[in-house]
Amino acid sequence: MDVYWLEQAEAAVPSSDDWLSPRETICWSGLRSEKRRRDWRLGRWTAKRALAAYWKLPPDGQTLARLEIRPAPSGAPLVFIADEPVAVTISLSHRAARASCAIAMAGAGLGCDVELIEPRSAAFAADYFTAEEQAFVESVSAPDRFPLLALLWSGKESALKALQDGLRLDLRCVSVLPADFPPPSGRHEWRPLHVRYTRGATFHGWWHSTGALVRTLVAVPPPLPPIALPMPAISRH
Repeated sequence: MDVYWLEQAEAAVPSSDDWLSPRETICWSGLRSEKRRRDWRLGRWTAKRALAAYWKLPPDGQTLARLEIRPAPSGAPLVFIADEPVAVTISLSHRAARASCAIAMAGAGLGCDVELIEPRSAAFAADYFTAEEQAFVESVSAPDRFPLLALLWSGKESALKALQDGLRLDLRCVSVLPADFPPPSGRHEWRPLHVRYTRGATFHGWWHSTGALVRTLVAVPPPLPPIALPMPAISRH
């Protein structure tokens, strides 16, 4: 299955609001936390740019305002155009002033995540990771442990999004198995990822890391490596 990927930085989000629909403008205005407002705008901007590129639509404000991302009862993002639902599956994530959007065919189970590599305590691993995952963390060198913890956490979030249960489930119900960790120095291509769910499902996906960020994607049916979406310039005329 083909999956398309776009990542955007907060600096790319325009200060104007002409790309938001009236419904989205009301939703954004009701958010009280400044960080939540910034993250929400970044996520919506990234999703709209991704969908416009996916459908080869012009990325102008009028076109983007017709695209709406609404939450399903589960919290999963749903896509609407001109107030009509569209048969497509997307997943969103944001962290450290960056957001990612993955797009797949309608009906796919899909989850993506971007995570910051940062120090985490031993208690964090004990609380959220399976015995198998903890043993994996202990087996790698000290410099690789924080990147691995971020990768495992990100893989869990992606899998739970694909299950459409978010973080309502115990994170130890999924076990993340990344291939090729640590990756060869200087190589940043997507690498295979597998996630086992205690209720029998197995997810296949991909991961890669650059700088202080790690990205993961899982899907059913099994996805091919994510395809980067092109970003045409936006006309200001």
